[in-house]
Amino acid sequence: MHILIVYESMFGNTRRVAQAIAEGLRTSSEVEIVPVGQATPLMVSAAEMLIVGAPTHVHGMSSATSRHGAAEQATKPASTVSLEPNAEAAGIRDWLATLPKESGKPAVAFDTRIKAPSIITGRASSGIAKALRAHGFEVVAEPESFLVTSQNELVEGELDRARSWAEGLVGGLVAIG
Repeated sequence: MHILIVYESMFGNTRRVAQAIAEGLRTSSEVEIVPVGQATPLMVSAAEMLIVGAPTHVHGMSSATSRHGAAEQATKPASTVSLEPNAEAAGIRDWLATLPKESGKPAVAFDTRIKAPSIITGRASSGIAKALRAHGFEVVAEPESFLVTSQNELVEGELDRARSWAEGLVGGLVAIG
């Protein structure tokens, strides 16, 4: 199975989770992983499954304003985070708006968010899944969140959990198909 993972990342956590997901999938699938700014409609149409992930900003997917705010945070003198290349470019929300319609192609959404109840933090993955459905994709698993600390570091064990989650995705698809 050819799987495309498209991610948006501001400080590297979502990229690292996407890479861990790719590792979990590579045992049974061909995986292509790209930042959102490099993901093309041709890549999406060539994939047999699409996985989309982004950081949670202001209770959902990022916007130009929230990405700019994150970039400003990275430049503060006491900041402990570094901005990913092209982090202020178009994000997942913008990309999803231009995505061509697909009919029933399997898709899955994930996000990174602060470790707190989702009622407080929100979840970008919920909005991603909704947008994927609106474009005709069949969302084949519940949206998943991977957690970061208030210091913007992945919670211990989250990369291992991302790998395991990914292995379960392909196993679930084989069971369904």
